[in-house]
Amino acid sequence: MSIKQIDSSTRLAGLDLLRALAIALVLMSHYNSFVRHAPGFRAIGSIGWAGVDLFFVLSGYLIGHQLLAPVARGERLDLRSFFARRLLRTLPNYYAVLAVYLLLLDSSIAGNNMAPVWRFLSFTQNFVLNYGETFTHSWSLCIEEQFYLVLPLAVLALVGRQRSPRWLWCALAAAIATGITARGMAFVDGKDMFAASVYYSSLARFDELLPGVAIALLKNFHPVAFDRLLRFGNTLLVAGLTGLAAVLYGVLNEAPTAFLASTFGFSLVAASFALLTCAALSPSSLLNRLRIPGTASLALWSYAIYLTHKPVFMALRPELVERGIDPNAALTIVTVMAAGIFSGWLLYRLVETPFMRLRARLYPAGNVKARQSVSPVGGVVSK
Repeated sequence: MSIKQIDSSTRLAGLDLLRALAIALVLMSHYNSFVRHAPGFRAIGSIGWAGVDLFFVLSGYLIGHQLLAPVARGERLDLRSFFARRLLRTLPNYYAVLAVYLLLLDSSIAGNNMAPVWRFLSFTQNFVLNYGETFTHSWSLCIEEQFYLVLPLAVLALVGRQRSPRWLWCALAAAIATGITARGMAFVDGKDMFAASVYYSSLARFDELLPGVAIALLKNFHPVAFDRLLRFGNTLLVAGLTGLAAVLYGVLNEAPTAFLASTFGFSLVAASFALLTCAALSPSSLLNRLRIPGTASLALWSYAIYLTHKPVFMALRPELVERGIDPNAALTIVTVMAAGIFSGWLLYRLVETPFMRLRARLYPAGNVKARQSVSPVGGVVSK
């Protein structure tokens, strides 16, 4: 996942809330896996993996909007600036954490089973990752970086000077169908949706970014329909929550069949999150009126937290065991979670912030009007 930093005056509370929810889900999932070593946080703990799916949808919307907005206005797509801004956004934090893993290799934090460094440098390690290896949570960054390469080329090829979104709509539908087909074929081969060869796979997961791109396409090329849709912000919120609950129930219970849950599950989770994203873009939605202290900060730090929290959790686990501290105790949970968030804040302050300032100086965003047209998806992601 990655995080995009946007002027605070243009931030939408609803999108910040979704991004904060996404990182909270990831934190709970990894606390269960790497600290508690058991289920926890009641029902919500069993769906923590969906936090990454939410990040994917938000990333798809944000990156899609950045690419499609100038094209819809008839402007030339500046790929040099786009790629430079993306790399300055995602690489410094990522390479800083990768360096720490390399320094700690063979420790209890990093382990000793690591893909070749060139795969991490080129964002291709997700092709060979297995559960339990070093820095496995980087798999989602791989998919997003690969997405950054493919989407601009698709926009140029399919929209181009004609400024017609028709072929891009067709490509989105075909790509989603491809992702669904890939998961179905993997299931037939005897795998399930959480097998490493499926869960980390670009082909089986990239389609979750596409509902976000569809929102950006609707916003920029069909503004009348988009504005009409956003009038029903709370309806979108209810529909998204209802759909998400139904899909997650089906995935967790392999209903109506294991094949269907595995084949369509991730796509339907992403579609439900897309409805919530639309709700977050609606000024009338409860998501934009609800103010929860700390959500804006979590959204802003979420990329850095995502990168750093897992090694912090893994480092603290042996200390808890040695001292006989109960990982289920409320104070322990709060302390460990706070440590994970603090580590992300440090990375944000020491690495991310200077590079974001450099990016603003070397590759400033467009004019004020263009910047204000961007509905911020949090403070950053990678998207």
